[in-house]
Amino acid sequence: MRSLDYVRAGSIEQAVATHSKSPSAFFLAGGTTLLDLVKLDVMPADQVIDVNHLSLNQIEVQKDGGVRIGALVTNTALAHHDYIVEHYPVLSQALLSGATTQLRNKATTAGNVMQRVRCNYFRDGHSPCNKRQPGSGCAAIDGHNRSVHAVLGTSDQCIATHPSDMCVAMAAIGAKVEVQGTQGKRSIDFLDFHLLPGATPWKEHALKDDELITHVVLDPALANSRSGYLKLRDRASYQFALASSAVILVTDGDTVREARIALGGVGTKPWRALDAERALKGATLTPHNMEKAAALALQGARPYRHNAYKIALAQQAIVRNLSTLTA
Repeated sequence: MRSLDYVRAGSIEQAVATHSKSPSAFFLAGGTTLLDLVKLDVMPADQVIDVNHLSLNQIEVQKDGGVRIGALVTNTALAHHDYIVEHYPVLSQALLSGATTQLRNKATTAGNVMQRVRCNYFRDGHSPCNKRQPGSGCAAIDGHNRSVHAVLGTSDQCIATHPSDMCVAMAAIGAKVEVQGTQGKRSIDFLDFHLLPGATPWKEHALKDDELITHVVLDPALANSRSGYLKLRDRASYQFALASSAVILVTDGDTVREARIALGGVGTKPWRALDAERALKGATLTPHNMEKAAALALQGARPYRHNAYKIALAQQAIVRNLSTLTA
């Protein structure tokens, strides 16, 4: 049995100072993923730093219309917040499509941003996995890679998908991740926060070792926009996405003035489809143009033995979402 040192942080400063002294320490909030991985010995921890008593559980509407979300705001509280439901329906829908009610009641905003991959080879504790044991290889590339493995942003070191629904919506909306460490505070653009695996798949995010996420700040919602989240999975509940799309549209009649598209279930990070967005801007929303944008979103996709179907499925997720929003 592994023994853990437990520390309850009384301030952000204490939390980051304690973490900086122990390379194998982890911040503990909801713990819905962390404790599982510690029990599996996938994330060996000598110390957990409980941050639940920090004042980071507020949702604040900013003067510019954006929203500042505390790191400890639960997924349930964020999904049902009146301002989020009205101005960011894509985010509310994405949150409610994930996990179970019980998990959403415990899971936090920062924990969702930081959640680890669901690759079975990463979590089994003994298969070759460069995320868990750098340099050991990637069993998924030649193994069973149907459901939680990517076709976008992969490398010969890792092909695991990022599992979050919330993060896909935030990638479409635009956001900043505010962090604090021993050297002070800084803000990281949401699209730069999660890293592609490349040659260093064990580096999943842009946080420094001593930094703690304190807030996620959403960009102001696009005026007169419509948005929606569509998640395609093996069954209708309690499943991770095989492919998903977060779409935000501003239209003038049938003409697109602004479009935001992000994908989940197919990328090694929350995937913003910038080429598809550019193709739609100024275009009319005909079936042909929707399909063209969907094809652009998946250009460069690299299928593996069992997941080639994800390319067509992700394209369908985009077209269906666009069609629903313009019906």
